Amino acid sequence: MTATTIGETSDTTAARPVPLSRGYRFELVKLLSQWAVRVLLVACWLAPAVFVAAVSQQDSLPVDTLFGRWMGATGWAGPLVVLGFAGVYALPLLTSLIAGDVFAAEDRLGTWRHLLVAVRSPRRIFTAKALASLTVILLLVAGLAVSSSVGGVLAVGNRDLVGLDGHLLSPAAAAGRVLLAWICVLAPTLALAAIGLLGSVAFGRSPMGLLLPVVVALVMDLVQMLPLPVAVRLALPSYAFIAWNGLFTSPAQTGPLLIGIVVSLVWAVTSTALAYALFLRRDFTSSTYQGSGRRALTAGALPLAVLFAATVGVVAVATPAGGSGIRQDELQDSVATAFAHLYRLQTAQLHRPDVAEEHLAVTAACTKGDGLVAPEGPGNDWRCVVSWHLPGIDATGSAIYQLDVTSDGRYVADGDGPKEVNGYFQVRTPNGDQPNPLWQFDGNVDLLSTSPKG
Repeated sequence: MTATTIGETSDTTAARPVPLSRGYRFELVKLLSQWAVRVLLVACWLAPAVFVAAVSQQDSLPVDTLFGRWMGATGWAGPLVVLGFAGVYALPLLTSLIAGDVFAAEDRLGTWRHLLVAVRSPRRIFTAKALASLTVILLLVAGLAVSSSVGGVLAVGNRDLVGLDGHLLSPAAAAGRVLLAWICVLAPTLALAAIGLLGSVAFGRSPMGLLLPVVVALVMDLVQMLPLPVAVRLALPSYAFIAWNGLFTSPAQTGPLLIGIVVSLVWAVTSTALAYALFLRRDFTSSTYQGSGRRALTAGALPLAVLFAATVGVVAVATPAGGSGIRQDELQDSVATAFAHLYRLQTAQLHRPDVAEEHLAVTAACTKGDGLVAPEGPGNDWRCVVSWHLPGIDATGSAIYQLDVTSDGRYVADGDGPKEVNGYFQVRTPNGDQPNPLWQFDGNVDLLSTSPKG
């Protein structure tokens, strides 16, 4: 009886699943041992620094990219340029290569039965793989942020950053906002990673699982470019890749950003739960498992479509989101505020007497389509006349700007005269000659504050 008891105890002990910590370490080592992942890690920790340092020293800066015009003036513009690029291209690709392949790799190699025998718990296998892929993705994102910041500061310097409303952020404040912006985009990155897990489970060895995060991100980016209602835009996790712009205004436009983060986290949790449910129900006995297209549609795409529709409804009811969110009054206030901040910056660079903004009394009058269309919505046909007043001078100054307003609320104001005010000329700064700050500037409109209900 003693022998039988010992045998039973030994069998029971042998049947216990492998602890999650050991499974996690095993999956992490497997990922880091792949040459493609190692190349990605090296690239993310080195390439951004080289790119930012090289571009910052060029005479021609990427002025069509947000904060690109300031890359030669401060090192904190570089990581924001990289962040804008990463949200559209790099992060969807990274999540595809890591999360989109973490389950499919076992199907290609035919190692599911060996892994199940070794771990003896499908639940722990899923959790370990999800955590390992998340760890690698976080390392890649951290590399992009740290590398671009270090490269910018070393190449240009730890200097003030001009915000999206023209106000100056001290180096410490700029560093904090840059760090916060990179932290905020982790939420939509997690959403794409969860979609990658779902695709990797649902499609097996099919390349569709690997491509799913990229395809989803591309579709969402195209949707964000369309003049759709604000509620539709905010209901997509991709909006959080854009909403960090609001951190660089004063006061910060946190409403859209917080909604974007919450939506992204909901998508991440939902997609992970769907992937988990599909994983526990899949067939591990077949060595030629190709996934199930119908199951991917009914248990993957359909629930996410329902989630999107529900989120649109919740955002529309819970926020003042309506229409495009781009309206005349708020655009005029934004342009006037940015001009006032930048006018004082130009005054200091030209060594003229400083004037308080309340004394300038800057106003802006904006029309769209030469006044022939309703003054709302995105477009490159906005025209603004900015007026201001200098103390002791009877005449009122005025300047004209042509605006290109995109559907996400960002705009570029291009000076159209008089050339002495907003024309292209160099001004001497403590850091060398720089283009006139009033010549062209970027701005951002808070879509929620401009959208009345109805």
